[in-house]
Amino acid sequence: MTELIHRFSSGVFVIAATPFTEDGALDLVSTDRMIDFYLQTGVTGLTILGIMGEAPKLTGAESRSFVQRVLSRVDGRVPVIVTTSHFSTQVVVDRAREAEALGAAMLMMMPPYHGVGLVPGEAAIFEHFAAASDAVSIPIMVQDAPLSGATLPVPLLVRMAKEIENVSYFKMETPFAADKLAALIEAGGEHIVGPFDGEEAVTLLADLDAGCTGTMTSALQPELIRPIVTEYRAGNVDAALAQWRVCLPLINHENRQCGLRAAKTVMQAGGVIGSDHVRHPLKPMTDRTRARLLQLAAESDVIALRWGK
Repeated sequence: MTELIHRFSSGVFVIAATPFTEDGALDLVSTDRMIDFYLQTGVTGLTILGIMGEAPKLTGAESRSFVQRVLSRVDGRVPVIVTTSHFSTQVVVDRAREAEALGAAMLMMMPPYHGVGLVPGEAAIFEHFAAASDAVSIPIMVQDAPLSGATLPVPLLVRMAKEIENVSYFKMETPFAADKLAALIEAGGEHIVGPFDGEEAVTLLADLDAGCTGTMTSALQPELIRPIVTEYRAGNVDAALAQWRVCLPLINHENRQCGLRAAKTVMQAGGVIGSDHVRHPLKPMTDRTRARLLQLAAESDVIALRWGK
């Protein structure tokens, strides 16, 4: 699996939703259909148990069941990244070992955090990732996102890439992500195997300009975002820019108005999953926001809106 993920250090990795029934139970039947849909869009790989997948609202048993179901359905056809973030280093180590044992190709982790008042210093962050790396033999992606409240300076990230055996992938979602990606790539050199864009691809063009090799985006329009990456990396920058302009209205509406609810709503409308239910404390989107989302998705002719019909 490690060789598999290194072969796919570029491309489009979809952050999978976690389907629920209307009453909020984990929906594994819809999970199977959702995985089939993802694979048919031509994604490079999948990421599960991320924030977009509502992982903080799953029990430990539900998370385990979901990971097992996804990996079974994928059956090795594409690499699957399992998110194992937690404030407790021991919990992260336990999750990392379990994910690798179940067949994960990579782990993704935020730095440890538990609210703005409980963010450890750089030394503890380094030790947190080192402990996870020592527990497994698969690569680890560092998710650098404002949500954690932890500041990850470029020198710290470079040190992690050079000194922690399995840390070589970085997903950048901070403000001015492109500048940070460029600085990381320049300072880290060959130790930065996979510099990735995130945040629904809202900064994808700038991040590609900075040297990112792939993107980790939602399931809303992966088949339309994929050509942005492939065209750019093939040297067809004008074609990539043109395709990004096509995708941008839907990217913007998802990123600024809908959040993780967007992909679920469109997949339900297209028959991919049975319900777009999100667990409390999130609320369903307003009818106004939903109507605009479905209009933009229809205008873009996204596969999710017609896949199950």
